[in-house]
Amino acid sequence: MQLQEVILCSTTSQQTNAAAGAITIHDIQTGAILASFKQTNTAPHSIAVLESKSTQGGFVLAAQVEKSILNVYNFQKDQLALKIVLPEKLTCIAVDPNGDFCAAGTSQGRIYFWEVSSGILYNAWDAHYRSVNVLRFTSDGAALVSGSDDSGSELPTPFCTLTDHTLPVTEIVCGIGIFPNCRVMTASADHSVKIWDLGTKSLLTTFQFPESISLLAWDVTERFFFAISSAGSIYQINLFRQKPRFGGHAMQAIGGLGANDVVRIDEEYLQAQKKRLIQVGQVVSSVTISLSSTWLLVGTVDGQIHIYDIPSHQLLRSISTHKGFSISHIQTMMKPPDLSGHVSTNFKVGASADLKDTIPVKPVVPFQRTRDVKAREAHEVLVLLKNKTAPPPDFCGFYESEDFSKEHAFFVQPVSANNSSSSATNTASLQSRVQDLEYEVEQLRVQLSKAKGVNDAMWDTVVQRFVDQGRSSGGTSSENEDPEDSKRNRKRGRTGN
Repeated sequence: MQLQEVILCSTTSQQTNAAAGAITIHDIQTGAILASFKQTNTAPHSIAVLESKSTQGGFVLAAQVEKSILNVYNFQKDQLALKIVLPEKLTCIAVDPNGDFCAAGTSQGRIYFWEVSSGILYNAWDAHYRSVNVLRFTSDGAALVSGSDDSGSELPTPFCTLTDHTLPVTEIVCGIGIFPNCRVMTASADHSVKIWDLGTKSLLTTFQFPESISLLAWDVTERFFFAISSAGSIYQINLFRQKPRFGGHAMQAIGGLGANDVVRIDEEYLQAQKKRLIQVGQVVSSVTISLSSTWLLVGTVDGQIHIYDIPSHQLLRSISTHKGFSISHIQTMMKPPDLSGHVSTNFKVGASADLKDTIPVKPVVPFQRTRDVKAREAHEVLVLLKNKTAPPPDFCGFYESEDFSKEHAFFVQPVSANNSSSSATNTASLQSRVQDLEYEVEQLRVQLSKAKGVNDAMWDTVVQRFVDQGRSSGGTSSENEDPEDSKRNRKRGRTGN
């Protein structure tokens, strides 16, 4: 099975009496629907996805709009796997990178923290005094960052409180790195985007925009980010710039000078950055960057998914299969190998050829609605352990050894060395090319010989003409000249010329 990037998006009905939305997986190249999980309506920041791994299937958690219900879906079947009744309505959810813990926020400023495999409610606390808008785990899952209408973001212990925003926090993005050696980017209704350093608990840089920012998309290498307004304006902000130095140019990081470092994104800045602005023309509801950081995917409230080329800002194509619905969530990921209807029949481990039996699903147990200290201390968690007695399975990320070697060779070797058949084809092509060149050289030799013959004939004609003229003007001396001397003179004159 070849690696393939796909789009996972969630659609929400715009009308209360209309049909429910769905969670859909698209082919990113063609836009074709690969799978669809129906009967769900979710708001922004209300979906959490755990991708399938080499030994365990993933899941999707979807908090329903205006309902205290959490829908659970598995990639191995297109039906609802579990419906969990929650203690109250949720405004946002998040799952740590390993899928062990789930955090959820409410409109009352409360945060719930569950263990996914046991359903134990580990903690529930009043983190904010107003609605929690967004929750994000750091890349290592060691910390949880929350943003709310009270214009602050907070960690559950709390590790620190970031309160420089003056209006509600609308978006949070965590950078790469192990907590606390990582950075966090926040957006607010106060027209600003701020970058924080969690290690020093300090503000690094503030970007001030001409309009309110509702969504963020940060490049995985933290080279640039996109700030999106609800009106459909997308700003690309580079976090580096060229600075003249010693007759040339050197790259310099932007920002990092603290609370007084404010970068104003105005018309002058946009002109200096060669108009790094995309106008969608529709209200944007979700956004993400592809895994290779070459495409920007934008979801709108009209059900459109637009794919832009990041270097040129050109609109490559649009997916229009969700008209009448709003794209509340969008992300890209590798195609799940256990996706319903797309299981590879060539995958074999041991005696079983069924991938669904080979890869167990990550267990999700109904969440507790109240804290139970005794249950927390005595609970049992299902853990997938490696069978040390059985021989290790022969797969590398769902590849057989031969297939994996071919795929590896495709990336690290020239095209002519990908496989034996291509090598043979290239050899035959080279031999045919050599024969053609040899034939062409032979033809050129024939043409060159003909050209030399024409040149010699022209030379003899010119020399004979000059000799005849000399005889007619020389008179007796020419007539009395020895034939051998005349022949030698002709040869000497030809050689001199």
